Amino acid sequence: MASHTYNIPNLLTYGRIAAVPLIVLCFFAEGRLHGSDMARWIAFALYAVASVTDFLDGYLARIWNQTSNIGRMLDPIADKLLVSSILLLLAADGTIAGWTIWAAIIILCREILVSGLREYLAELKVSVPVTWIAKWKTTIQMIAIGFLLAGPAGDKVLPYTTEIGIGLLWIAALITIYTGYDYFRAGLKHVVEQ
Repeated sequence: MASHTYNIPNLLTYGRIAAVPLIVLCFFAEGRLHGSDMARWIAFALYAVASVTDFLDGYLARIWNQTSNIGRMLDPIADKLLVSSILLLLAADGTIAGWTIWAAIIILCREILVSGLREYLAELKVSVPVTWIAKWKTTIQMIAIGFLLAGPAGDKVLPYTTEIGIGLLWIAALITIYTGYDYFRAGLKHVVEQ
């Protein structure tokens, strides 16, 4: 039991969860260090590492045959904690504002709705496979959040970093609407049959 709980794929998932409060701390540090870009870059670096672990934990669990119930449970939770907390931070500090808040709301609502649907369908012993377009949505969303995390600090290195992030966030939000509809259409068949 302990070996499954503390295998490398699960440790990577735990690390992704641990990155969330550290990224939050960077945003508070940025507020105290006026004019300093260091906090933004540290938050970006933490996020980049956490994003890589998102790919690695599942990949390693499959090739090493180390899948576990705790890993299957915590992996999507870690992803949602990371994405939702960063989107809230970016909204709070004004990196995403105005109409772009709607892109973040669309993404967050879809995450919550699909989680609820998956939990309900799991009770019916029905699994909802992840489609290739949902994987593309996740990739675009992760890249968008990376650009937005770099934000004003990134603008000094690569002009329009924030604007690129906002554009990609909208693309992710539009794909999110499609994939959310796709999940619900597949799930509703099972709900109606009950």
